[in-house]
Amino acid sequence: MKDKAFNKGLKKLQKDKDLNNLLSNMKVPTFPKEKNYFQSLIKYIIYQQLSLASAKSIYDRLLLLFKRNNFTPKNFKKISSNKIFEIGVSRPKIKYMNEVAETFIKEKNYLKNSDNLSDNAIIESLIKIKGIGPWTAEMFLMFTLNRLDIFPLKDLGIKKGMQQLYKLDKIPSDEYMIKKSNNWSPYRTIASLYLWKLIDGNNFDW
Repeated sequence: MKDKAFNKGLKKLQKDKDLNNLLSNMKVPTFPKEKNYFQSLIKYIIYQQLSLASAKSIYDRLLLLFKRNNFTPKNFKKISSNKIFEIGVSRPKIKYMNEVAETFIKEKNYLKNSDNLSDNAIIESLIKIKGIGPWTAEMFLMFTLNRLDIFPLKDLGIKKGMQQLYKLDKIPSDEYMIKKSNNWSPYRTIASLYLWKLIDGNNFDW
């Protein structure tokens, strides 16, 4: 992701009367590009349906299991399932992680040409792996590939963020969220980063 593109997105979003105040009072989110595709997918499997604090704690413990070894599918397979379970990863998620590892081992060039693929093509490829649904694929697009126009519609933090942003009495409908977020295209990823900050605090970064 180029800084120029991100900054261009910020300028566009600042013109939105609902977002302008939020952007003015929040720190600019960090948005590094992750080069290890396998590690990134493992990370967001851990993050599925967990609080961010709990997920980060488990993920940090997983990183310690690798010690000095690189975070690769083959090195992951060398770690026993029991050790992974003991750090807080559920048995179903361990199975999903092994599915991802097997995919990368069997297809050595898996996702290598992702820069040339559309968002939908990448999502369709990823959700073929058991345990990876649309949300995980969207996190991959946002934080691994730095795609700037992703809007994770089903994410609870995003729903609560929009509820707070627009001062709604209840969680907004999908239709409402789509209509509002379309005004932020093609920079819905950046808007999402700020919505998470609105809920999880100004210092929050993924």
